[in-house]
Amino acid sequence: MKKSLFVIFLLAVFLTAGNVLADTPKKGGSLVVCQAAEPQGLDPTGNTAAAIDRVVFANIYEGLIKVNSNGEFIPGLAITWIVSGDGLTYTFHLRQGVKFHNGQMFNAEVAKWNLERAMNEKTVNPHPEYFRVIAKMETPDEGTLIITLKDVDALFIAHMAEGDAVMLPMVGYKGAKSNPVGTGPFRFLKWVRGDRVEMARFDGYWNPELPYLDKVTFKFIGDASAQLAALKAGDIDVIGGIAAPESAMSLSKDKRFKVYAGTSTGEVIMSTNNKAAPFDNKKVRQAMAYAIDRQAVVDLVMFGYGTPIGSHWSPSTPYYVDLTQKFAYNPEKAKALLAEAGYPNGFDATIKLPAIYSYSKRAGEVIADMLGHVNIRLTIEIVEWGQWIERIFKKKEFQLTMIGHVEAWDIGIYANPNYYFQYDSQEFRDAYAKALKAPSEAEKAKWFGKCQEIIAEDAVNGFLFSASGLPAMKAEVMGWWKNYPTIAMDCTQVWLQ
Repeated sequence: MKKSLFVIFLLAVFLTAGNVLADTPKKGGSLVVCQAAEPQGLDPTGNTAAAIDRVVFANIYEGLIKVNSNGEFIPGLAITWIVSGDGLTYTFHLRQGVKFHNGQMFNAEVAKWNLERAMNEKTVNPHPEYFRVIAKMETPDEGTLIITLKDVDALFIAHMAEGDAVMLPMVGYKGAKSNPVGTGPFRFLKWVRGDRVEMARFDGYWNPELPYLDKVTFKFIGDASAQLAALKAGDIDVIGGIAAPESAMSLSKDKRFKVYAGTSTGEVIMSTNNKAAPFDNKKVRQAMAYAIDRQAVVDLVMFGYGTPIGSHWSPSTPYYVDLTQKFAYNPEKAKALLAEAGYPNGFDATIKLPAIYSYSKRAGEVIADMLGHVNIRLTIEIVEWGQWIERIFKKKEFQLTMIGHVEAWDIGIYANPNYYFQYDSQEFRDAYAKALKAPSEAEKAKWFGKCQEIIAEDAVNGFLFSASGLPAMKAEVMGWWKNYPTIAMDCTQVWLQ
């Protein structure tokens, strides 16, 4: 009996050790990640497109601060940062001995140069307003960067953890659009236009334990059914976000794969040109808000994978206010508001949908049907992605469109009257300024909440839902994030079992 117990004990030890080993990350292997949109360039400091950040942010490029899978701000190229009592001075202590992929050294002077470049109006950084709050920068030594702000900015650290604030080398930065050079765990290999971007482990990475993978390839497949076919055929290992959510349930039942129905920072909205008639009339926009059944949109478009929203704020982000009942579904109220606005018989309009995102096309069709019930007759126009960027985002040649906004904390875009939906509200700008200067968490919650309420009341856009990330992958892919608290598809700690 003692002998039997001893054998059982040894077996238990063996099985426990086996489980530990199975869960221990190991180095080696290649990963192929699929995403729908091919980026127009590979420099996140030169273009606001989320497709760029998904590929290069945290993989090739790094900033002073990173975001982990729990949405927490953690050390990046800065080991620590100290904020003065008045909230105006940030002292960053930087990592020593960090090299760019081209051999250039990273130090405080390089960090200062990058931030000066970002705040310069003559550069192409998509969000120079993130950095214009900087009054001065000092570099007392190679490992210390002291930043003094003009005013308190509650989102300064958040913005420093975004792709707009990544560090480029002072020598070699001009080719970043097609030949990115960063300090990240992977170095750029090549970009085969129309197909893929390849990167390999950077052996000189400041953390010698990472990354685990030898190589990562981002492959661009716009068609949802083609993505799934590629995953099932073994041509790709991960779909960054399932474009056809109806497939998520069946795929999750297949033991060869796994699907994460996690949260994201994304808000899917019916973007509205606030300067194009009749959408320059607030009552018209409010009528549309009443005419949309948001939960039905989630069910029909995303097969239940999503959360209705009433303003431009994700429920996964702090200070969220649930405003979904402000314009609860009520077609009769919608018709009454249209009559008050001077459109008793409704009107005709065009909604331009980006061809590359199937959720946008499906949502556009569902919304067109709903608005049709209150006599807003929409003509659907499908637009190629490059044309969408050029005609809609840049030139503002549209009435309505449908797109997901995935940057965290991006409600500040409503303070910019030149942004593509052309919303101009001094009330919002004042509230946003107070939110940024808020001295306490309670004041931040108050004023960020007020910002959400203002744009909800003005029905600036059709606020629809916060999408689930819905990454899908082979069962042996380990360490992929379940939630997407940032745009980056960070492969630093991904490994193959």
